[in-house]
Amino acid sequence: MNRAPDKASKGRKGEDQAAAYLERQGMGIIARNVRSPSGELDLVGLEGETIVFVEVKTWSAYGWENLQYGITMKKRRRIIETAKHFLAAHREYSGMAVRFDVVFISPASIRHLTAAFEEED
Repeated sequence: MNRAPDKASKGRKGEDQAAAYLERQGMGIIARNVRSPSGELDLVGLEGETIVFVEVKTWSAYGWENLQYGITMKKRRRIIETAKHFLAAHREYSGMAVRFDVVFISPASIRHLTAAFEEED
């Protein structure tokens, strides 16, 4: 019997696609699915002297015009707090610039929003 993939497996597949895409673009992926009391980071990457925290959204039900609804302010705060936990635990990255990206995966394409949000948002 063919079932639609559950949300978790769909998310993992999207994260795999995003990681492969970012690596092809030259970003090194150093961690995946980092958890803290604040939340979870899908991907953590290095791009030059910048540590990049990447949220991956598998986006099949909505058009690109609805991307602003993909990452709520509450979700952004959780990502930022989790990034702070990661940096506190991994002091080797403490002097680096920090960036928050979002990668949207749709059945037909990948959209990478660089510096999608900042802590001050």
